[in-house]
Amino acid sequence: MSWFYIIPAVILILSFIRQINQYERGVILLMGKFQGTWNPGWKIVVPVFQKLIKVDIRVKAVDVPDQEAITRDNIPIRINAVIYYKVLDAKKAVLEVENFFHAVSQLAQTTMRNAVGEVTLDELLSKKKEISEGIKQTVDTASDAWGIDVQAVELKDIVLPDSLKRTIAKVAEAQREKQAVIINSEGEVAAAGNMAEAAETLAKQHGALHLRTLQSINDLSSDQSNTTIWMVPIEALRAIEGMTKKK
Repeated sequence: MSWFYIIPAVILILSFIRQINQYERGVILLMGKFQGTWNPGWKIVVPVFQKLIKVDIRVKAVDVPDQEAITRDNIPIRINAVIYYKVLDAKKAVLEVENFFHAVSQLAQTTMRNAVGEVTLDELLSKKKEISEGIKQTVDTASDAWGIDVQAVELKDIVLPDSLKRTIAKVAEAQREKQAVIINSEGEVAAAGNMAEAAETLAKQHGALHLRTLQSINDLSSDQSNTTIWMVPIEALRAIEGMTKKK
């Protein structure tokens, strides 16, 4: 007969047991008032009088949705990010804010828009790491009162208007053409310098010009062409020129 009473009593006690996992903390309220924070393990919760709220303290990665923003130089863009944070104080996360998950996401969105509005497009594209760190510091400071520790904020995609993409592509193409012209001109200057140096060397060495001429004739003879080239010594041309002047 005793088992008739023991078994229901055991079942009743077991129904009062709540399990708090290793990655959780439990905030216990007694008749609506904060009673304490419980560590992982099995805990007995008396229904009606007590309420247990479990808080996950693992690091959370939350996508911040696409936001429309305008840079300091009045260029409209769309930008998104991901924020990593964890709960350090379960009591504050439950008592100080209605929904800390939603609150952190909203705070990150507004902070990101404000940060974009303070920089130009070039700064946004070239200094993503510094801007992300600034957003992280702002969100972390504002969420301290909620018991939240923001560990990182990463800007992901920066979407530009199609017209601006075409403009940037044209600028990049012009820069490449400019660089090509500069390289080509530098090559011509170097080649001209080498030719001048070679000419000076040939002029100083007696007979060097004749050897160079013979080498050129040899190169031309190997070319299968119908063109005939007559080589006239420079002295002969000078003699003809002298005779013309006397007349």
